[in-house]
Amino acid sequence: MTLEVQCPTCKKTVTWDDNHPFKPFCSERCKMIDLGDWADEKHAIPVEPEIPDDLGYDEGDFFKED
Repeated sequence: MTLEVQCPTCKKTVTWDDNHPFKPFCSERCKMIDLGDWADEKHAIPVEPEIPDDLGYDEGDFFKED
């Protein structure tokens, strides 16, 4: 049984095998579009801060000079 997935960029059906080197993308073009979206920060992986910030470092004016 061959696995088929949709290209994350254009939604074209892609067969997940050795004949499709850009899987899960259908082409290098779709792969590069996705990479550009990550570089432009259109995609992001949400993370929780490791250390709770109760000192106010996350406030926008903390590092501004008086």
